[in-house]
Amino acid sequence: MSLYSELSDNDLFLLLKKEDQRAFAEIYERYHSILLNYTFKKINNPLEAADIVQDVLIKIWNKRHDLVLRSSLTSYLFRAIRNRILDLFAHQEVEEKYLHTLQYLLNHATPSDYLIREKEIQKAIDHEISLMPERMRLIFQLSRNRNMSNAEIANELELSVHTVDTQIKRALRQLKAKLGQFTHLFFTLFL
Repeated sequence: MSLYSELSDNDLFLLLKKEDQRAFAEIYERYHSILLNYTFKKINNPLEAADIVQDVLIKIWNKRHDLVLRSSLTSYLFRAIRNRILDLFAHQEVEEKYLHTLQYLLNHATPSDYLIREKEIQKAIDHEISLMPERMRLIFQLSRNRNMSNAEIANELELSVHTVDTQIKRALRQLKAKLGQFTHLFFTLFL
């Protein structure tokens, strides 16, 4: 078989549907930089851009059996990126409303109201942290409670910095998903 870099997008897509990991690797290699540049230009946030591109590319692997291209692979990828960016903007708009509401509540709450809410929030956060897998919980606690950098945590636990970074991101996503109503407060307290 010819080199994967010489295959057309359509051929790579057909191989992808047959669970060919090298075809996926070629798609990833072919489009990652292009999609990252495009996404960054739209949202001007390198970390968010990288997450969006990573999620879209992983999604094509995870949903490879169900994917149907109505046009080209390029069109599909850029459409998927555009949709994720629109979701991000919608989420940011909702988050801003929550923060405005929080600011209003903080400005009009009595000290005892604030303390009660803070204790409830902290209790909910502590509970969710206790449910995390052991390594994730340890990494997250070292990062947030002892204010250690990712490099320091990686050195202490003999892990790669990338692993530490990934575990912290997953912990934050898990907390955000689980805490729902407290999300805006969580990010105010922990980020």
